[in-house]
Amino acid sequence: MMLRKVYGKQNDVHIDQGGKHMTDMEMRIMDRRPIYCKVCGGKLFYQDGGMYCCEDCGAEEYDDFGKIKNYLEVHGPSPAPCISEDTGVPLEIIELFLKNGRLEIPEGSKYYIKCERCGCALRFGRYCPECTRELAGQLKGAMFEQMGEKPKQEVEKKKEKMHFLDNAGKKGRKRG
Repeated sequence: MMLRKVYGKQNDVHIDQGGKHMTDMEMRIMDRRPIYCKVCGGKLFYQDGGMYCCEDCGAEEYDDFGKIKNYLEVHGPSPAPCISEDTGVPLEIIELFLKNGRLEIPEGSKYYIKCERCGCALRFGRYCPECTRELAGQLKGAMFEQMGEKPKQEVEKKKEKMHFLDNAGKKGRKRG
């Protein structure tokens, strides 16, 4: 499987304040990011494209994406096993970068990844355009079932009472 770098696609994995859940593989990527400088032990700060810079000595370190990016800049499109072997980045992480759209397989390659739904060939991503449209339509339908309705006019909150819509056939006391 030949890979090439993609510019302008930023799908960095992070944990947001809302408590976004991460997969084991995403956690593995986070755990593999450099934190301290190998030269002086100083703290590293993210620059761009998988590169980190030491605040003390200025040394550069690279995360898995940066290693792959540098490799592809030097060697051009290359098979994933070669990239993995030469950079030390596990194949599973390279596959996750493909699924997230941070890497893509060039046109005309002998090997592609597969759509997780129908199994057709993909250059990057998890689902083909047809399956994405179908899944989006299903999600849209599910969202409309859960959609509420806004009041037609603004009302004072003190005077309003809650109403139950599905109490047909049940007689209860009326509260005043």
